[in-house]
Amino acid sequence: MNRCGLLTAQKNPVPLKSVEVELQVKDHVATVISTLNYQNKEDKPIEALFVFPLPGDAAVCHFSADIGQTHIVAELKEKQQAREEYDDALSSGQQAFLLEESEQNPDIFSLSVGSLPPGESASIRLQYVIELAVEADGALRFCLPAVLNPRYQPQGSEGPGVPVSSVPASEIPYSLSFSSRVSSPRPVSKVESSCSLEPLHYLNTDHTEAAVKLAAGHKFDRDVELLIYYKDAHQPSAVVEAGQDSAQPGTLMGDPVVMASFYPNFPESVQSSSSSCGEFVFLLDRSGSMDFPMADIHHRTRIDSAKETLLLLLKSLPMGCYFNIYSFGDRFEHLFQKSLRYSQKTMKQALKKVEEMSADLGGTDILEPLQHIYRQSCIRGQPRQLFVFTDGEVSNTKEILDLVKENCASYRCFSFGIGPGASSALVNGMAKEGGGHAQFITDNDRMQLKAMQSLRLALQPSVEDISLTWDLPAGVTAKVLSPTIQNIFQGQRSVVFAQLTGQSSKTGEGSLTVKYSIAGHSCQNQLFLSLKPAPMGSCTDSLTVHHLAALTLIRRLEMEERGCEGEQSEGVKKKLVEVSVESGVSSAFTAFIAVDKSNNRIIKGPLITQELHADLVLKGSLFFFGDDDDDLFGGNNVFRRIYSSLKKRPKKSLSLKKCACRLPASSLKSAGRPSPQSNDSKPRYEDPLLQLVSLQEACGRWLLDPALAIILGKSREEVKKAKPTKVSKAAWATVLALIWLHSSKVEAKKEWELIAVKAVSWLKTQKVASMSDCVAAGNALLCCNVQTDTLGL
Repeated sequence: MNRCGLLTAQKNPVPLKSVEVELQVKDHVATVISTLNYQNKEDKPIEALFVFPLPGDAAVCHFSADIGQTHIVAELKEKQQAREEYDDALSSGQQAFLLEESEQNPDIFSLSVGSLPPGESASIRLQYVIELAVEADGALRFCLPAVLNPRYQPQGSEGPGVPVSSVPASEIPYSLSFSSRVSSPRPVSKVESSCSLEPLHYLNTDHTEAAVKLAAGHKFDRDVELLIYYKDAHQPSAVVEAGQDSAQPGTLMGDPVVMASFYPNFPESVQSSSSSCGEFVFLLDRSGSMDFPMADIHHRTRIDSAKETLLLLLKSLPMGCYFNIYSFGDRFEHLFQKSLRYSQKTMKQALKKVEEMSADLGGTDILEPLQHIYRQSCIRGQPRQLFVFTDGEVSNTKEILDLVKENCASYRCFSFGIGPGASSALVNGMAKEGGGHAQFITDNDRMQLKAMQSLRLALQPSVEDISLTWDLPAGVTAKVLSPTIQNIFQGQRSVVFAQLTGQSSKTGEGSLTVKYSIAGHSCQNQLFLSLKPAPMGSCTDSLTVHHLAALTLIRRLEMEERGCEGEQSEGVKKKLVEVSVESGVSSAFTAFIAVDKSNNRIIKGPLITQELHADLVLKGSLFFFGDDDDDLFGGNNVFRRIYSSLKKRPKKSLSLKKCACRLPASSLKSAGRPSPQSNDSKPRYEDPLLQLVSLQEACGRWLLDPALAIILGKSREEVKKAKPTKVSKAAWATVLALIWLHSSKVEAKKEWELIAVKAVSWLKTQKVASMSDCVAAGNALLCCNVQTDTLGL
């Protein structure tokens, strides 16, 4: 029988009993308050270690504990100092709590609960703020991570692979309660989730405030994702937040801070055009976990969905561009030695290779293929675009992000996180540092839709010479805290944080102008702002904007510190710690420490420390184990060593760097995952849309093929007979394909739009005597009524 959770020496489960989460969303910023409830059922005091994921761009700004009638608010201190105080407290028999962020992975935190007396309960309260991402359909996405995947370490790894198995919801050892409140200047249209929700409850008549809860009985066995829709959403805005009364003027927390959100609006001539050149490099994860099923109705695996997405992407590329395909696991492969010009021949080669791909390359070493890609010579006049698809997590996140940033001048990076547990720090970080766009594909999402949105962004001309100009009242200056803007896209939100200094910084009006050039056009977008601080309403965190601004500055300093050496590095680190402690926002070099120093709460007796058993699965934010551990790991369990070392409180950073979690495809069957399905008894693509797309040639045309007639629902003879006399077979086939798309697949238009553009461009090069007559004949054959101008002809 399987046991679950962190185990004591007596193999009793970790005492985490329940998790309570309260979400407060104000426009596109969220405040999250999590309460973890523990109970010690041992007859001796214990120390429990809980490792869990948080979004990589979350600003953790509060940590407190309640033990009995005692309430302790944690202090944020330099990490080494916090650890020493924690160790001293345990040695003195005092209760103590330590919350720290991994130095390599900003989306992983560890919580140490020390000296919890026998029979005692403790409630740990954690609060963070986060800026919500915008989805392809305009929704704001909030995700509460439930899955902590094993972290793959590419070099120096020890120990055998870890077979990851699913854990039934009935075995999750704790419950989750989740409630949310949403407010915005604009009405809330709806709130959707992959989890069951109670009905949306509006709190006022204009529907600008609403509340929603998870349905009763939810087990925290997967990510909780909310999609929030506003009416007339995504308008430019600027919020000025007053400084803290107790803080010194002239400091980050003492001065007002502005959060400016703008949505660039390119000239119509630029919006209607797309680049016909570029070098497109696709990097696909083929680790063993890509064989896991997606949660859609077709029960496809992640690798199958990724292959279908690559089909759409390859068919949508413009003629004249260059491309290449890489795939990776614990080694990597590439289609061509260097990127080649896109043509019918090279496209067919690529599709043949994609069709042969499977999830058989082991672990998730993304650093090595990235290094190889970035070493390739640039092709003159071909802007470089990198598309990265991965479902995994790595232990060297910051090393990867540093590499992406180093090469941001030559490559834009578009990243895709597939499935629950994909690292938000890795996926968001690669897009942010690479001047691209990040997407997450979970549950019933169609990967194709999100990939095509990113391709449309990649085909936009590159924006150059980006600058910010502030127009503020006399005596007021803006100190920009955000990194330099690398890239902007039509209609995509860009955010700038700035500290406002000066005697008159709380009154008056001002403006922020973003200037840039694109495709030979000089453009600017202006945003007006009132310097009068906005009311915070019912939001629990009255310094939301300050905390987000502090995190932005902290992440910028962390990257700067990694690029320095010696005294310069120490100087940047000192500044970083000062910003973190002053703002109360956690960083890689600080930690929250809470100690109960009450004289009547000295804990006596030997301390039981949690230790790991084997057959490890990291799911639901906890560790799951089986009994047949030593057969798999022997005595060399790397996870046991990590947490044994943590238990001894070593004087170095928390890092999962030693977690060497390779996921070979051979391990998936033993882990209870389905093996890949055979395609011998079914068409190559189940979706008729993909069947049609697979028949299109690189130039955009279709041929009069029997397979095309089958998709159209006609016989080959019917199609040939209906062809107008002076129209070529290829032009006729292409017109029929376009009519079918516009009549039968209009709901998926965003997926085939670029394919149709190529087809229309090709048709316009053909000398078709009467295109309207050709379209009319196609409508008659297919019993449709699609207008010629609807087709773009």
